[in-house]
Amino acid sequence: MIHNQLSLFRETTAPRVAGLYAAPVCLLPLLDEIPMAVALLTPERRVVAINLAAEALTGYTREEIRGAPCMYVFRGNYCVKGCPLLGMGAESRPTSLEGDVLTRERRKIPVRATFAPVVDTAGRLAGYLETLEDLRLIRELSARQDQAFGFSHIIGNSPRMERIFQILPGIAQTDSPVLITGETGTGKDVLAEAIHKASRRAKGPFVKVNCGALPEPLLESELFGHSKGAFTGAEENRPGRFRMAQGGTLFLTEIGDLPLPLQVKLLTFLDDHIIYPLGSSRGAQVDVRVIAATHRDLEHMVAEGRFRQDLFFRLNVVHLPLPPLRERGEDVRMLLDHFLRSIAAQFGKAVSGFSEEALKLLTGYAYPGNVRELRNIVEYAVNVCPGERIRSAHLPAYITEAPACSAVRSEPVPVAEHQAVQPVSAPAGAAGGSPHVHPVLGESWPDVERRMILDALVRAGGRRSKAAEILGWGRSTLWRKMKSYGMDEHHG
Repeated sequence: MIHNQLSLFRETTAPRVAGLYAAPVCLLPLLDEIPMAVALLTPERRVVAINLAAEALTGYTREEIRGAPCMYVFRGNYCVKGCPLLGMGAESRPTSLEGDVLTRERRKIPVRATFAPVVDTAGRLAGYLETLEDLRLIRELSARQDQAFGFSHIIGNSPRMERIFQILPGIAQTDSPVLITGETGTGKDVLAEAIHKASRRAKGPFVKVNCGALPEPLLESELFGHSKGAFTGAEENRPGRFRMAQGGTLFLTEIGDLPLPLQVKLLTFLDDHIIYPLGSSRGAQVDVRVIAATHRDLEHMVAEGRFRQDLFFRLNVVHLPLPPLRERGEDVRMLLDHFLRSIAAQFGKAVSGFSEEALKLLTGYAYPGNVRELRNIVEYAVNVCPGERIRSAHLPAYITEAPACSAVRSEPVPVAEHQAVQPVSAPAGAAGGSPHVHPVLGESWPDVERRMILDALVRAGGRRSKAAEILGWGRSTLWRKMKSYGMDEHHG
């Protein structure tokens, strides 16, 4: 609150302030020294005066806009949602928000706007003070900071991530197949799209296919297309995803779930770039780059005869193993800050940091769901946080109530270079054999996934489609995992 113990009055030349110094001083030169846009408004929200910084920001002179409604001068997007000054009285506290204003030339400028009442010596509302902080430089520096520690939308500063960032620009400029491996949620999809956007194919389509989402006949038609009459219901020709990706990139996620017969067809394409639609003996030449990803151990699947060795060698030309988040050290804090900034800006909330207790929990948590889980946690916390700092009470209950063994990350276990590419987790729902144990949580991965599914269902209010979205899975993937774990309708 600004208590105006000074008397503001207008003489014939310019407004002056009396009572501050031995003699009255001109007001506007004082405001002009403030390196931030400042506007004085009447109780009716009309402009009394603006400083030079406000003139530079808006493109209007103070003479032009004196007496004009402030919403016609600054034209903030927050004005459309409801004027922040509505309901602000003499006893109100200052309020701040972030938004965009439109200049005279209709340029959009990001700002942090602060509004405060101006109160006269009798305690009555005399008008308002509005300040606008130009955020363009801050946003630019923030973007540069993120770019300095990453590639496209992927950020990190750990040694293993830095090695990946160093080779990505060169990989993006080739047409060699790429195999991305890593646990669920490590960012394989994001990395694949980043490679596409940095390549000469960036103007072409980026087409994604989940190889585990459809049964074999439908998947073959989805990938390679079909001819009219190829099967019952095939009433017209279908191009398939390979043709849809012409000139661009085809991203095959969960390549470990690709049935063996389709592995043969994919290998044929990688050798001669020709596809054969279902029901047709005529091949079609297609110019597409293939990027594949999986959380499974393909070498182990090759040894068991569940994945073709020749296809594995063909896909493994460029291998990018994404490390789990628990092995990325200080990247956790960097990602927390990054997602907090982006999500708070997206939701228009003034959340700007974490309390010490919340930060301790978040940096000590193991993140079995990796980067995707971390982002979901931050999004949840920003949604429920009513203030400027996220506290432990704003975190999901499974983090604050987790047993000690699951709330503390261990130091990464040294592994040989060839071992680094092997995912720690076992295939979800795999039958037989002893369950793989999470090296940090001390739980089997089925137990971890069951807990993740239950938490997602709770957060989604029991809606499976929303739970699948939270987990980053397809609906069929969630259904299949729930069935394999015996999580029937009674479990949500």
